[in-house]
Amino acid sequence: MQAPATNPAPMSPFHLAFPVHDLALARLFYGQTLGCPEGRSSQEWIDFNFYGHQIVAHLAPAEAGPAQRNAVDGHGVPVRHFGIVLPMKDWEAMAERLKARGVEFIIEPYVRFQGQPGEQATMFFLDPSGNALELKAFADIKMLFAK
Repeated sequence: MQAPATNPAPMSPFHLAFPVHDLALARLFYGQTLGCPEGRSSQEWIDFNFYGHQIVAHLAPAEAGPAQRNAVDGHGVPVRHFGIVLPMKDWEAMAERLKARGVEFIIEPYVRFQGQPGEQATMFFLDPSGNALELKAFADIKMLFAK
């Protein structure tokens, strides 16, 4: 079954589970650094509200760690990563928030594919368990899937 080209209905939230080596550090990073409200939790996992989507940090130290990187626009982009597409003003505010909190970027905030279809602002960073996150924004959200 092929996904529709456009989705006239409201977008459904996604669910993503990922490994972490320390739940207390995950709670600090996702809760305080990124500002994601915490949902349910146990001694083995924590739910977070990631811009209306459910992400779950699962305690699995053997599974956590850095991802392979591939070259994209002259940068080593972690192959395994997740993130969110934000409105440009929110992306800019989050970039400043992360800088102010001393987050080390894998790829500093910048605009890639300038002047091309799919031009986007992007930044990459790691959580304390080595999971890569990408936050991006488009001046024109209609370019999200542009070829």
